[in-house]
Formats: sequence, structure tokens, C-alpha cells
Amino acid sequence: MTAIPRTDLPEPDAFTQPYWDAAAEGRLLLRRCDACGRAHHYPREFCPYCWSEDVHWEQASGRATLYTWSVVHANDLPPFRERLPYIAAVVQLAEGPRLMTTLVGCDPTELQVDMPVIADFAAFSAADEPGPLVPVFSVQ
Repeated sequence: MTAIPRTDLPEPDAFTQPYWDAAAEGRLLLRRCDACGRAHHYPREFCPYCWSEDVHWEQASGRATLYTWSVVHANDLPPFRERLPYIAAVVQLAEGPRLMTTLVGCDPTELQVDMPVIADFAAFSAADEPGPLVPVFSVQ
């Protein structure tokens, strides 16, 4: 049997390492532009709004509102099939950016657009390969 490497695990590099180090400590980071003042996520080395390279890391509050979601009942791709069913969601961070994530510990029938959610961190692991801590959200 041939082992198939996991392709869903992030590969931190010199630029994203601060993000993953903060996540390991249970802190969510985003980037803020010093030129226009806007926050953005996913982390980039430039501002997607004004193209300035004058951006820095900033700790997010972890507060957000639910923008949209979908309950996933079928996904044959590893490692997602082990997580079924799960709630794929987009949340709007209090700082402005939207973030794709997973909702945990909540009843999908009670979800509503704009309801408050809060960041937490979870490690999604498969077999003997632990994954890094990643941001997930739950209902407040």
C-alpha cells in the first residue's frame, strides 16, 4: 500500500510563521495596513485595498458575526470524510475582514445570519499525523 501525503495541512514559511505561532497560543492574527488603516485576512505582504507594503500583524479580538454557512453531509476527500457532518462558514471579524472557517459545538438549526460567534482553536488530525491549531468559531 502506498502512503498518500496529506495536502490539507498548511506549510508555514518565514512570512506566515508568526500567524501559526500565534494560533498555537490560541491567538488569531490578521494584517493591518498602516497606509489606509484597513485590516485584511488572509495574510498578505501587501494591502489588497491600496497595494501598500506598509502592513503589520495585529491580534484580532476573536469576535465575529456569522455571514453565511453550509452544513456539509457528504465529502469523500480525506480528511474531511472523518469530520462529517461539519459546518463550513464565513464569519465577519469585528475588525472587518471575512474569514472562511468551521463552526463547532453548535446546533445548525439554530444558526442565523449576523449572530455573534467567537474564535476558538482546534487541531484537525488524521490517523497519526496531528495538524496545527487552526481558528474555528462557536456561537457565543
